[in-house]
Amino acid sequence: MTLQQKSHSIASAGTVLLLVALFLLLWFICFNVPKEEEDEGVMVSFGEVMEEGGGLPDAPPYQPTEASEAAAPESAAAPEPVLTQEDESAAEAARVEQERRQKAEAERIAKERAEAERKAAEQRKKDAAIANASKMGALFGQTSSAEGANGQPGDNGKAVNGNPLGHGSSGGNDWSLNGRSLVGSLPRPSADFKQEGRVVVSIIVDKDGNVVSARAGQGTTISDEATRQLAVKAAMRAKFNMVDHPNAAVGTITYYFKFK
Repeated sequence: MTLQQKSHSIASAGTVLLLVALFLLLWFICFNVPKEEEDEGVMVSFGEVMEEGGGLPDAPPYQPTEASEAAAPESAAAPEPVLTQEDESAAEAARVEQERRQKAEAERIAKERAEAERKAAEQRKKDAAIANASKMGALFGQTSSAEGANGQPGDNGKAVNGNPLGHGSSGGNDWSLNGRSLVGSLPRPSADFKQEGRVVVSIIVDKDGNVVSARAGQGTTISDEATRQLAVKAAMRAKFNMVDHPNAAVGTITYYFKFK
């Protein structure tokens, strides 16, 4: 065998061995790959009745239990109401009405407070005038008692010690006021009285001649309160002369009640 034939035989043998090795490798790879399992699917019943009892048995109707009701979500029981435009308008109207009422209440309280302060100021002014008039009456020795000045007999509560002026009669009734004169005539009380007698009304007159205080005082012989108030109301309407000084004057008006 020549060298060329020998080389050709070796090459052929190597090629055969290489092909055999390649075939074995491919065989090993192909037959050792795991085969995927096929999904057989899920049986679904469409409500058809299978013949000869091959179908599923009918399920009993659902009956809710206490446990299932307790496990149900609260939100599914009662859905929340949806606000509409009408609801929003009603809420806005209610809010405006509430604000209006609150404002009206605040204004009412402010008015009542202002009125109370005004009345308190008037009362303080009147109290100051009464106190000042009392001091002036004590200074001049004036008294409104039925006995007269300094305890001496007087003319039904009409007496002025140290100043004989400032008293007189009008329409059958008497008045007495220190250093002052009556303007016009004394107002007459209503004739609807229940007792006879006299009512001595103690008065305080300001610098403008207005009676700022009046009450039934000593020397009154009538016990009926309604008749006494008739005299007091008439005395409050009396008018005296004006003076330059700010001091108030203290005096009396005596009304006589007689049945005709």
